[in-house]
Amino acid sequence: MSEKPAELKKLADIAADMTLPHELRNKAVEQLGNMASHEALLALLDLAANEGLVAKQRDLALKKARGIIKKTSP
Repeated sequence: MSEKPAELKKLADIAADMTLPHELRNKAVEQLGNMASHEALLALLDLAANEGLVAKQRDLALKKARGIIKKTSP
């Protein structure tokens, strides 16, 4: 169980690291969206609120967060 939070943190750190190529950051956001957990949702919302990221990446994070909400809604 401790593996998931560590993986979430690693993916969120990669997604927020502006020194990395945007393709790698976007893949990290995609993987967070695929996790579809409450913790992943919170990480994506944090990324969407991060004003240091480019608008396209923030939009992608918001889109993936929206997808998690749709998946987990009754």
